[in-house]
Amino acid sequence: MIPGDIGIEIARLLDASVATGLPGSAARIAAAGTWRPAPARAGGGPGCYATSLPFALAAATKGDPATLGARLADGLRQVPWIDAARVTGGGYVTVRVSAHHLAGLPARIIAAGPDAAAASSALAGTVVTAPGPPDLSAARTWAQAWRDQRAALVGRLAREAGAEVLALDSQRTSPSDSPGPAGQGPVAAAVTWHGADAVRWALAAAAAGRGSAIERRLDAPLDLANPFVLVRYAHADASSTIRWAADLGIARAGRGASPSPLAEPQPAELALLDALSWLPERVAAAARRGRPAELAAFLEVVASAWLDCREACPALSFGGQAAPADPGGPQAAARLDLAAAAGITLAAGMALLGLAAPARM
Repeated sequence: MIPGDIGIEIARLLDASVATGLPGSAARIAAAGTWRPAPARAGGGPGCYATSLPFALAAATKGDPATLGARLADGLRQVPWIDAARVTGGGYVTVRVSAHHLAGLPARIIAAGPDAAAASSALAGTVVTAPGPPDLSAARTWAQAWRDQRAALVGRLAREAGAEVLALDSQRTSPSDSPGPAGQGPVAAAVTWHGADAVRWALAAAAAGRGSAIERRLDAPLDLANPFVLVRYAHADASSTIRWAADLGIARAGRGASPSPLAEPQPAELALLDALSWLPERVAAAARRGRPAELAAFLEVVASAWLDCREACPALSFGGQAAPADPGGPQAAARLDLAAAAGITLAAGMALLGLAAPARM
């Protein structure tokens, strides 16, 4: 969400620059797709975002990326919720948002809900043709199952990022994908043994359709070192935090009350907030590159950040067995909102990959 916030401010600055000589075609170049976390050497950390947009602007205007970046940074520093903006790496613009702006993210994610938390307009104007969800049990090889699911997921992710997605009625299967009758291959056997969600995750997380690599993912021990278990467990844990709070008679702030952003976020909370801030951008990037595995990897980051945060800064004491020190107070409410936002982010991402998000494990 926050790269999108900064992108809106950049678009405003570019529109204003048209009056001072910037070509209209350059002003229409969007920041979406140019974002990355600012590296440590550029002063990166939670709430820091770097864009390569000045290089695209320089190519369109035959200008100098560092000069163009400096103009953008000057304008961004005037935005109240931006603490710093400067040129790094010869033309990147590195932006640091205020801790208050970052801390307000959970309320926005809660308001969006799992159906809209990942949505953006990053691919608006793009037309994509994609099939519907495949019948995994009908795939005769891992390569076919991976290709069919990848095509469907790319369409789903592109639609979430604002693209127009046209339905592809059917897919052709090559002779090499037909070693035997449908329903009797390794994919159908894996669905029967491991379950459809485990197979969908293994396919989504794989960078290619190599059966040996996919089967290794499926055969991994069912512990938190297994990304499929990690992501599902983190969602269930965040959901349980909200449920336990309700059992203790503690309501979070984000439902029917004024948002309660963390007043002084701790390092683990900042790390989680930073991870949550990337969801729409990561969905759009995965669609743009045709790599659903990038979204799966992002969900692992969010899951790990949530589990680290709930250990370092628990919303509830003793794993939900006791109320926090300030039940009903602003810190307790804000941490419960953070738990809810983590759960929504994980649920939204899993839904885009075609997975159920368990509330209990």
